[in-house]
Amino acid sequence: MRRLYNWVLAWAEKPSAGVALFVLAFAESSFFPIPPDVLLIPLVLGARKRWFRLALLVTTASALGGIFGYFIGWKLWWTLSGEFTPIAEFFFRVIPGFTQELFHTMQVKYDLYNFWIVFTAGFTPIPYKIITISAGAFKVGFPVFLVASIVSRGARFFIIAFLVHHFGEPIRRTIDKYFNWLALVFTVLLIAGFILLKQVF
Repeated sequence: MRRLYNWVLAWAEKPSAGVALFVLAFAESSFFPIPPDVLLIPLVLGARKRWFRLALLVTTASALGGIFGYFIGWKLWWTLSGEFTPIAEFFFRVIPGFTQELFHTMQVKYDLYNFWIVFTAGFTPIPYKIITISAGAFKVGFPVFLVASIVSRGARFFIIAFLVHHFGEPIRRTIDKYFNWLALVFTVLLIAGFILLKQVF
């Protein structure tokens, strides 16, 4: 984990840092397990004057990735007979906590709280990719989905980027000193996100 952290931090000095952040944020919204915060924080630490641009970049990429996840659910999730496609079965196998039972219980909640479900997943440790895909599969209104995604993802990433920009060096020292504990906290939050998702649905 320490070597991985140092490798990620090194991207802040590379010309392709923005590309790496964009790709990670896009992929995380639809299929990749690692959130872009992991790369956003060290990039802002390494280039604090670019915090706004980096936050805008990761928000844009994440929203576009969310649209891609929505497309997967909308077009690639069901067969003509209403069964799960091989792509859907693949997602159930590889995404922890994303079961068919959980998926089927989400439709009623979307009917009641569609905007707030997408917003909450975009802002919290709840796995965002599960929401983007299921929103498309259940034909949640695309304008509602898009607005909720942009607002929640933007709020999350701009807050993180601003705090790192404003408290840069103390945060850098804290990360270096307590990296193992922070990695543990991140893991706990991720697990808590799955538990919360199950409780909600």
